[in-house]
Amino acid sequence: MTEVTAHHGLFKDTNLHVDDTGGTGRPVVLIHGWPLSGESFAAQVPALQAAGYRVITYDRRGFGRSSKPHGGYTYDTLTEDLNALLEALDLTDATLVGFSMGGGEVARYFTRFGSGRVRSVVFAAAVPPYMMQGEDNPDGPLTKEAAAEMAAALTKDEDSFYDDFTRQFFSVNGELKVTEQQRQDALGLCKQADKKAALACMEAFGTTDFRDDLPNVTVPALVLHGDGDGTVPLDGSGARTHASLPNSDLHVLRDAPHGCNVSHPDEFNQALLTFLAK
Repeated sequence: MTEVTAHHGLFKDTNLHVDDTGGTGRPVVLIHGWPLSGESFAAQVPALQAAGYRVITYDRRGFGRSSKPHGGYTYDTLTEDLNALLEALDLTDATLVGFSMGGGEVARYFTRFGSGRVRSVVFAAAVPPYMMQGEDNPDGPLTKEAAAEMAAALTKDEDSFYDDFTRQFFSVNGELKVTEQQRQDALGLCKQADKKAALACMEAFGTTDFRDDLPNVTVPALVLHGDGDGTVPLDGSGARTHASLPNSDLHVLRDAPHGCNVSHPDEFNQALLTFLAK
């Protein structure tokens, strides 16, 4: 456990909470989804470490155990935070695994910072290429009406919103695919999020267009997605990202919800390890 200073402010720094297994293995950086924290990868870290990898998780600014500044919740700034982490730990030949919202930082990273430190990437249940549906993005899986309803519900009552959200996060067609304790664990992580950060990041992952970023991803890529994902649907996100990346593999987790790394940990981990071994 350590902290990385992602931004030096005039009066206060922005620090990221980092968990690093250490060791000499190739680094794998796990970038969590909204509105969770690095602890959401509890089922992945031991498997990756046992396979010989150095595993790094961190809490995005505004979430988990990291600083909760007033601003800085655009993807440009969030990607600067990721780069600050890679530089502070001097990581090279790294694999970036972006889950859900974290897939946005992975896509934007190559536009901002290139591929010098990165060996490969994974888009897991990830939001690229562009969530918000519109005239120029008819296949976007998120309507403006649905986005407005989510923001209003979170603004009105955080507890009620997160309770409903975690049920959807782990369900396929209304059937919960994890234990109630696993859902409660995720709910606890949600409640660590700063409300202003959660609202700002909701807007960021819903409205940021990554279609121009994806062509800059020139390293091998794995797209890992559940076919029962009702939060970030496969057809509107993962399948389109795969089609945009000629150098990518697609692994579809059958009957898996958005929280597929928890509901299908063995298959998720095996797909990840198989890709890493290439």
